[in-house]
Amino acid sequence: MKEEVERVTGSGDESPDVEHWLQAYQQMSRIREFEEKVNELYMKALMPGLAHLYSGQEAVAVGVCEALHKEDYITSTHRGHGHCLAKGASVDRMFAELLGKEAGYCRGKGGSMHIADPDSGNLGANAIVGGSAGIATGAALSAKMRGSDQVAVCFFGEGALGQGLLYEVMNMAALWKLPIIYVCENNLYNEYTHYSEALAGEVTARAKAFGIYTETVDGQDVQLVYETTRRMVERARRGEGPSFLECLTYRYYGHHVGDINRVYYRSKEEEQEWREKRDPLKLLADKLVSRKITDLAVLEQIEIEVRREVDAGVQFAMDAAFPDADEVAEDVFA
Repeated sequence: MKEEVERVTGSGDESPDVEHWLQAYQQMSRIREFEEKVNELYMKALMPGLAHLYSGQEAVAVGVCEALHKEDYITSTHRGHGHCLAKGASVDRMFAELLGKEAGYCRGKGGSMHIADPDSGNLGANAIVGGSAGIATGAALSAKMRGSDQVAVCFFGEGALGQGLLYEVMNMAALWKLPIIYVCENNLYNEYTHYSEALAGEVTARAKAFGIYTETVDGQDVQLVYETTRRMVERARRGEGPSFLECLTYRYYGHHVGDINRVYYRSKEEEQEWREKRDPLKLLADKLVSRKITDLAVLEQIEIEVRREVDAGVQFAMDAAFPDADEVAEDVFA
């Protein structure tokens, strides 16, 4: 873990107003609590299908999305709940989608890996590794052709670096100076394999080959992710083209909710070390309290309110109706 975190840039010390960071803490807490409930629903056999939990990576989604405007675009991944919530989705409709209910963002037909919310700029999660890269780059091309100042963000894991589509669209984005940021969430594991066993060379070298501006940051530090993304967003709005941001992070759970016994590809000691020493919520809380920006009582109250919100969201989804059977072929294109 130490050698990975040492490959970072920036200080993470930039401190906008108190409300900004309390909101960031609330968003990260919301994602963490949401994912804990998703795991609980799965374990109780109340949720159809699988989910890929985002716990541990909250600082990436929140740090990036806090630097965006509502009308800016994002595309997501199979591990996409955190991106959806960070961009503005509500927990009640998220839970409804996971449970296949009509009140969900895709009327219960998308499920965990295909949630989209165009009203908040979320063009959708994607079950195909690297599958949203073309969508995000197309959105950036659209923004440039329309003359808007919108920016697109493409989230993907380091496993997507094995997909040719990503290189095709990065080449296009560089040639045409498109307003897009490629955010690589390097959580160290391609499903069940450490990325070093499947990826030759440096992650950022791939983007640098296209002349794309790149940075690597500690993805557990929400302030650092935010300040770095903000600079990249400003570059994109000025017409200076794409950026590539590698965020070093870690998923606390397995590849999906059914991946429980993980000792054959990573140790319990490693998981414990990341949880105890590199937890993004604890890092932000410690920084805010030590600098006397806020106190623990305020943060604890935020956590209480988030738990109430998430519990209410689960109940909303449990009580919601399933779509009518007559809708089975509506809004389905493949």
